[in-house]
Amino acid sequence: MNVLTILVVMVGLSVAGYYLGTRQAVGVAGGQRSRLHSLPSYHGLYLASWVLLPAVALLIVWLIVEPHVAEQALIANLPASVEQMDPNTLRLTIGDIEARALGGIVGREVAPEFQPAAEAYAATLSISRWLMAACLVAVMAIGGLLAFRSIGVEMRARNRFERIAEVIMIGAATIAILTTVGIILSLLFETARFFAEVPFFEFLFGLQWSPQTALRADQVGSSGSFGAIPLFAGTLLITLIALCVAVPIGLFAAIYMSEYATPRIRGTAKPILEILAGVPTVVYGFFAALTVAPFFRGLGQSIGLDVSSESALAAGSVMGIMIIPFVSSLSDDVMNAVPQSLRDGAFALGATKSETIRQVILPAALPGIVGAVLLATSRAIGETMIVVMAAGLAANLTANPLEAVTTVTVQIVTLLVGDQEFDSAKTLAAFALGLVLFVVTLCLNIFALHIVRKYREKYD
Repeated sequence: MNVLTILVVMVGLSVAGYYLGTRQAVGVAGGQRSRLHSLPSYHGLYLASWVLLPAVALLIVWLIVEPHVAEQALIANLPASVEQMDPNTLRLTIGDIEARALGGIVGREVAPEFQPAAEAYAATLSISRWLMAACLVAVMAIGGLLAFRSIGVEMRARNRFERIAEVIMIGAATIAILTTVGIILSLLFETARFFAEVPFFEFLFGLQWSPQTALRADQVGSSGSFGAIPLFAGTLLITLIALCVAVPIGLFAAIYMSEYATPRIRGTAKPILEILAGVPTVVYGFFAALTVAPFFRGLGQSIGLDVSSESALAAGSVMGIMIIPFVSSLSDDVMNAVPQSLRDGAFALGATKSETIRQVILPAALPGIVGAVLLATSRAIGETMIVVMAAGLAANLTANPLEAVTTVTVQIVTLLVGDQEFDSAKTLAAFALGLVLFVVTLCLNIFALHIVRKYREKYD
């Protein structure tokens, strides 16, 4: 029995519990719903929550423990020859056996002497799933019975269900907070390991990036260079080019849709612009590499400029097209939210439409526009595929948009491609770069909050 089937059964039983609780509430009231403290729907929701939530908690715990128990059964049935294997080979063999037992694709043929271990693993999982299903049904039945017996005319079902909903929301918020804390701590710990091998100031202020550490002391390039300034410069250059494309076009489009376009045109133009946000980035990358980059190169050659086949200009321009919807759509919504009374007051004082937009609408909508631009900036900083395909992987320290550059995110992907062990400066550098991106994003958010608070007091 697979997990999907179990989930369907759980949902079905909780729905049945809802209708049973609703009918029971109406029944105990003798059909007179006015006698009930809470609506019958709250009694149904209360019963359904007692049916579903304990079972969900048990399911999560079971799925966490189950793989470890099944793996212990597999290890107990391994032949004695595995004692001569090194730990890495043994771990790989166990993974192949588990994949074969589950019917998956394995990287190599599993030896016949491991067949009993695979059968024990599969049998343990099968027994575990059936036992889990039985336990879940029992827990759901017990929870539903207890809730069913508590239903009465004076029962405060609404208050009880709202407390349950509050606990669920607190749990969801706690999970989000703990996830954020876990991400930050993982970045900090791994970055600390990196700075134990590479000096902090060399990383932040070094001018050469070549993180190719050798496996042997006598190998060429046995010590890499981890100066991240070329990565920061490349990221800033491409982001600035993208913003130079996206902000004017997006803002002008937002002004037109908000202040000049008829409702019919706005209802057509806005969805078309938002389609740009749904195009996969790899498509933009192909467009940049096969169309935009050759166009800029040919245009540069025609006027005597040496334009690289992979340039920051090509990547930044296409990236700017990609983030136009982030600026236009959000700015349009913000400007439409400006009270009509501000417009009417400006017109009453004799202002023209353009003057009203410049002196009233844009200042009033400035916090939202800044937020839209910063969101677009974050999207541009985090983009990888377009840079890989159109700007290249070369870590060049240059302010020339016609040359090839790379960004922080591209280098993070490059450092973590393939089978890597997280014990070398080369791999740990990815965490240091990730921490830098996190700090930059945090600073952008703080700046956005400052702008919003400053101008919100003025125009509320």
